[in-house]
Amino acid sequence: MSERTVLRLTAFSDDPEGGNPAGVVLDAAGMTEAEMMALAADVGYSETAFLTPHKDRENSYQIRYFTPEAEVAFCGHATIASGIALGRQHGDGIYELSTNAGPVEVDVTVAGSAVVATLTSPPATLQPLEPDLVYDILEALDWDEEDLDSRFTPAVGFVGNAHPILVADSRERLASLDYDYDVLRELMLENGWTTLQLVFPDEGDPHGRRWHSRNPAPSVGIYEDPATGSAAAALGAYFRDTGVYGTGDHVTIFQGDDMGRPSSIMLTIGGSRMKVSGTATDIQ
Repeated sequence: MSERTVLRLTAFSDDPEGGNPAGVVLDAAGMTEAEMMALAADVGYSETAFLTPHKDRENSYQIRYFTPEAEVAFCGHATIASGIALGRQHGDGIYELSTNAGPVEVDVTVAGSAVVATLTSPPATLQPLEPDLVYDILEALDWDEEDLDSRFTPAVGFVGNAHPILVADSRERLASLDYDYDVLRELMLENGWTTLQLVFPDEGDPHGRRWHSRNPAPSVGIYEDPATGSAAAALGAYFRDTGVYGTGDHVTIFQGDDMGRPSSIMLTIGGSRMKVSGTATDIQ
């Protein structure tokens, strides 16, 4: 394998110390799956994206995402990082990405040194979460039923990856996350879950459009993700199907604060697909 250039960016932040780091290989043509897997493990970020240009279509790419341990069908923060990298290299435009979860468009806007990417997710759906599984999650988190906000029923959002969604009853409960890694990892692997989406509404927001989030991800070898675009889109399905917000509503998700890597994710509720927007910056 010839040496590949790996761009290192952190998504959903303009601060190198914030956001979620991602590796991006803008031309992975000719790489085997084993080579991608090995390079992702060497990079060591939660995901590295590998793009292969479609020769017959302008601004069109095949994209694959690898954690240090496995391939995943879709990754929001690595898509945003890829969009920023493409925008820097090729300018404004809509970039068509073919993912293992289906087609994803990334609309990139360049204004001087500022680049913003908005992805349109694969179809976002919501499924019930069985009460026994809710209990198993709470046990792994060392939470009680009283730690959940009774106004919101736990469910599983799916956007290429599955994300159980639980609403905590307080910001303090969310901030004090300290779970059994091995137990939660086994439970998530058994059920095919990528991250847990643990959220709490910002009580200081007069418009009710800001949420705090934490995303444990031991199933892919990560204690916690500081910014998760696919989980944000899954949360959009939850908001849409439970009537919390309607189509066209904008929601800001703050994630990573409790890890010391603050991130800001803009979510726009769609009828089927969600829009997730953010910026990214180089890791020094």
